Amino acid sequence: MITLASEKWLKIGDVATKSGLPVKTIRYYEELGLLVPVVQRTQSGYRLFREQVFNRLAFIKRAQSLGLNLTEIEETLAIHDAGELPCGMVKQRLVNKKEEIAQQIEALEILQSELQGILSGWQEKPPAELVARTICPNIQPQE
Repeated sequence: MITLASEKWLKIGDVATKSGLPVKTIRYYEELGLLVPVVQRTQSGYRLFREQVFNRLAFIKRAQSLGLNLTEIEETLAIHDAGELPCGMVKQRLVNKKEEIAQQIEALEILQSELQGILSGWQEKPPAELVARTICPNIQPQE
């Protein structure tokens, strides 16, 4: 920890250790602009972070675990950084994510049913005339 202008700053390695994130990830988040408001560099180029970086990193990790991508997280943080509460937008994104998941589940259930149908009629040794015309007669439609 370094003290500059009566404020405590952390080196990136300290942030990585305490947050559980790799240094590379923290650098990437800075590159994307997710950590701009909480980072400073020394004259020698070391990244220094305020303690508030942990709140921001915790938000990023939680938002990702709920399915939000980094662009959505960046937009959310921009609203927060402008002094507004982004909860309305976050709620709508989570509602959308829930709907996407429901559609994915439906598609997977259809696929599961199709696979079950194929497997229930599986022929270990299909007729020779089918073998000559297809790569795997069990999964290719018969003409």
